[in-house]
Amino acid sequence: MKRKCVELDHGSGGEAARELISDVILSRLDNPFLHPMDDSALVEGRPGLMALTTDSYVIQPIFFPGGDIGSLSVHGTVNDLAMQGAEPAYLTFGLILEEGLPLDDLVRILDSAAHAASDAGVAVVTGDTKVVPRGQADGVFINTAGLGWVPGGVDVAAANAVPGDVVMINGSIGDHGIAVLSRREGLDFDTPILSDSAPLNGLVSKLVGSKLALHVLRDPTRGGVAASLNEIARSSGVGVILQEDQLPVKPAVDSGCEMLGLDPLHVANEGKCLVIAPREHAGALLSIMRGDRLGREACIIGEITDENPGRVVVKTRVGGTRILTMPFGEQLPRIC
Repeated sequence: MKRKCVELDHGSGGEAARELISDVILSRLDNPFLHPMDDSALVEGRPGLMALTTDSYVIQPIFFPGGDIGSLSVHGTVNDLAMQGAEPAYLTFGLILEEGLPLDDLVRILDSAAHAASDAGVAVVTGDTKVVPRGQADGVFINTAGLGWVPGGVDVAAANAVPGDVVMINGSIGDHGIAVLSRREGLDFDTPILSDSAPLNGLVSKLVGSKLALHVLRDPTRGGVAASLNEIARSSGVGVILQEDQLPVKPAVDSGCEMLGLDPLHVANEGKCLVIAPREHAGALLSIMRGDRLGREACIIGEITDENPGRVVVKTRVGGTRILTMPFGEQLPRIC
């Protein structure tokens, strides 16, 4: 394209719009489902339960250490399906572009989304593009929907945790939130902090395929581990006990949280999965997670109990306890 920025006539439905869609967007996300550019896509169904999710991404900045809004939108949608035990298959991709967005930035976002979709084994089968005047979209917003299928016999839900279960996670917490905040606020750390944004469907597929009992899967995104575990405790009517000395927090993230007055348990993640399962299966499940590139640091961080139903309690390093509450508001605006 000769033009260097998105212009209002790129959303007109005319020749400029056709040029943007065919030369910039379709050329990067093309596949047999998307290529006809019909108003909807025809995809093959399967027997059993279908999982459907939708999400919108308005993160600022749109590029951050370890990712960008393009890859994040794919990873986030894929992970929402995976947390139901589903095998993600198809995505939709809606772009709201602000007049003046550099086309080089759009190309970078689309290339990143295409790579993320390929990595996750999903296809973008239909989409939409709108252009709005300057000041109305902050660069680019992305809306997605995801479709997947749940294998027979899989039942994972926030209401399934029972006393005696253990709480596991596939790696360190707080990386995404602090990575985004560091770029937004211009903070420098001795050790670079990268977002953990990644597709978890491959890891979850291995867990599901093991046929071991899985009660709950949850990705602790906005509100972090604290929000997810409080939701699980309330839905299941159980208590959760976390061991502070077992929480996997990278030193740089811990320092950043201390500097900013944040609790790592409240900070967003985009490539982490909470796994709640019977204690007798924990060793085998940890072994499976550690055999995957996204689960090498998997560990047990707590347990499910019948004490303090609906609450999450943290046992501190000094031997005391504290209640881990649900975050009241958004500590880090526009984190996804």
